[in-house]
Amino acid sequence: MAENYIVSKIIDGDVAEHLSFTDAVAAIHKKKGYTPKYFVQTFGCQQNEADSERLGGMCVAMGYEKTTTPDDADLILVNTCAVREHAEKKALSIIGQYKHIKDRNPGLVIGVGGCMVTQESRADKLRRSYPYVSFTFDTGAIHKVPSLVLGALTGKKRSFILSDEWKINEGLPISRESAHMAWLSIMYGCNNFCSYCIVPYVRGRERSRSAEAIIEEAKQLIAGGARDITLLGQNVNSYNGGDGVDIAELMHKICALPGDFKLRFMTSHPKDASDRLIEAMATEEKIVKHFHLPIQSGSDRILREMNRKYDTASYLEKIAKLKEAVPDVSITSDIIVGFPGETEEDFLGTLDILKKVRYDMVFSFIYSPRNGTPAARMDCQIPREVSSERMGRLLALQDEISNERNQRFLGRTMRVLAEDVSKNDSTMLTGRGDSVRPIHFSADKSMIGQFVDLKIKNVSTYCFEGEILKP
Repeated sequence: MAENYIVSKIIDGDVAEHLSFTDAVAAIHKKKGYTPKYFVQTFGCQQNEADSERLGGMCVAMGYEKTTTPDDADLILVNTCAVREHAEKKALSIIGQYKHIKDRNPGLVIGVGGCMVTQESRADKLRRSYPYVSFTFDTGAIHKVPSLVLGALTGKKRSFILSDEWKINEGLPISRESAHMAWLSIMYGCNNFCSYCIVPYVRGRERSRSAEAIIEEAKQLIAGGARDITLLGQNVNSYNGGDGVDIAELMHKICALPGDFKLRFMTSHPKDASDRLIEAMATEEKIVKHFHLPIQSGSDRILREMNRKYDTASYLEKIAKLKEAVPDVSITSDIIVGFPGETEEDFLGTLDILKKVRYDMVFSFIYSPRNGTPAARMDCQIPREVSSERMGRLLALQDEISNERNQRFLGRTMRVLAEDVSKNDSTMLTGRGDSVRPIHFSADKSMIGQFVDLKIKNVSTYCFEGEILKP
């Protein structure tokens, strides 16, 4: 839960006994007779998006209402990412731009959280170079935001929190971005320590929520209209809820809940992709037939350097089991190009994996050194021009494979959730089915949040076009 200590003095000497930090902030706004606005800027992964929904929930509880532009905000919270240096630089650039808003509105409170500020060097930079930032809160301190906001409003010193430990804080309010699509975090942190990855250092060790808490949240989501639920975790398939409840058993329990909904999960680590998880996908109708299974490299030597704890043979064995159990499964992956020491032969091994697995889609990245990780200290860093050339070849091959894989959906009837208005054509809606590609189709906005049956009329590399089947 959000911190719930007693606050005795609020503002101008007034005394308000037995108020939580959240209620104390709301009392300040009520005293001023003004409804302030909040803005949350989110960078990074789906877990950050889920965290931002909790930040939004706490803001609403503190008496703020949401605004879609920072210029109108009285409270700006920036939820940062540290997976790649580009994301950190972009966040710092935007935080820099907020100085102009602070100059126009001296009462504006700015807080920065997320993975970037969990690194002491970045927190120090914000302290020294961004004096208009009121506080930072790392990934273990989201629940402390109401007390930090209260401190900023009542003139306390700037606060920069670096947690000694990460805990699971149940009961935080949530302001969800969508009523029909929902993130459902089931675990946090990571124990894998891949040599290129900063996540274990900025999100802590693995810790799983209780199955009871997850099931209760799932029930509330379904009752509230959620039709597409994604289970989240840095390594979601290592979930351990105790009493033998692994990710497979948890998904069986959620699928047994009454309601018309689809269930997804991400992100998976190959070493923990169990036969039980594959069996759950094969047998549960509500589980979307999409498995995201990052390979990262097709070279066993590079996989050892990455500390991935599997080799290509064991990975391909899991892929074979998956395809046998779920013949029409859509498989996606993550791939890093240009890891330190990667040779042309290593890279050709990655292209060979693409040819063997035939992914529906891959998320590919040029290696980016992260300070504090073993890979950043490795010799033989690959020149950018070499990595870029290899990336071009990888993308060209994957586009060819994707186009071939997409053809199987042409003419097929698919049950699709109408998610939102298309970003590219305001006269169309966008939805998803078991395919990983967005499907655009003509329909009234009133259909958003409902399942519709579509016939796929056209497929391209990155999207499909469908037509609603008439009753």
